[in-house]
Amino acid sequence: MSFSLLALPALSRLRPLFLFLVVIVGVTGCSSVERQPRVETPRVIRDQPREEVVQLQIFLDGERFGPGVVDGRPGEFTAKALDLYRQARDLPADWEPDLSNLAAFTTYTVGQGDFAALGTMASEPVEIAMQKRLPYTRLSELIGERFHTTEAYLRQLNPGVNFASLSAGDVVKVPNVKRPFYADRFPSQYRRQPPSRGVRRSVLINANTRILEVRDEGRLIAALPITPGSVEHPAPAGEWKVVRAVPWPWYRYDEGVLKRGERTTDFHQFPPGTNSPVGILWAGLNRPGIGIHGTSTPETIGRSGSHGCIRLSNWDAATFYTLVQTGMKVTIR
Repeated sequence: MSFSLLALPALSRLRPLFLFLVVIVGVTGCSSVERQPRVETPRVIRDQPREEVVQLQIFLDGERFGPGVVDGRPGEFTAKALDLYRQARDLPADWEPDLSNLAAFTTYTVGQGDFAALGTMASEPVEIAMQKRLPYTRLSELIGERFHTTEAYLRQLNPGVNFASLSAGDVVKVPNVKRPFYADRFPSQYRRQPPSRGVRRSVLINANTRILEVRDEGRLIAALPITPGSVEHPAPAGEWKVVRAVPWPWYRYDEGVLKRGERTTDFHQFPPGTNSPVGILWAGLNRPGIGIHGTSTPETIGRSGSHGCIRLSNWDAATFYTLVQTGMKVTIR
């Protein structure tokens, strides 16, 4: 069974192509449109050596308190994740985890299956619609997303390594994240909670802090960085519910919607894939066209706006998939 969606997030691999997102009964845009203001990072994080920041980031990431990309940069999401983790565990405001036994890095052996997951991306909508999937296009892109980091940081960790020339069996240095994201194992190996537990849970989306919180009977169990709309196209404030959670959704590209806000009969269906503009997951709300979804540009989460939808990195979208249930209350404020 497939769902026809129409999306407009930024396609980093298809710039400047934009889409609108439609979920059965509604339309909205989800593209990157503007930078968001940043906040000051606490000195306790800002003054740490980069490797220690990586340790802190992988600790928080493993506890489902997302710091954004794991790259050793003491950004605002690392500070927010630490603060929310302290609140969730009822810890003092100056508490810091003991990371002495947590390795910041590990190694990854490139497999033949990694190359099988690569492909090419067309640049025109009619050609994209003819593809069977929207795949990774570079090995560094695949490995970066798998280990929750950026291609740029991978190159820093592996000086002199040409990722385009790697072969199966080659070894590279990567962040030691607890749950690497394997797209070929999603969603089959991402265990979801039973519906009876899901009804106790709720989602709070704070557009100001750009954080999505998941609570279980009021107890904070996860906090993930997001892009929640923009000034011109804000995420709709109010009380909503999750009506569906669809892994690997399809998209409906319609220039009439993009240019004039009118749905036409001249459109293209885009297939699913890791390079999809809304990533690996669409969790639709009972507000037509609005949903929580992944992205093809994880490095832009929280740093650019969208047209009303809630964007997560693909690895955080996979985590959210294990927590979300149909009927869950979603508060946007």
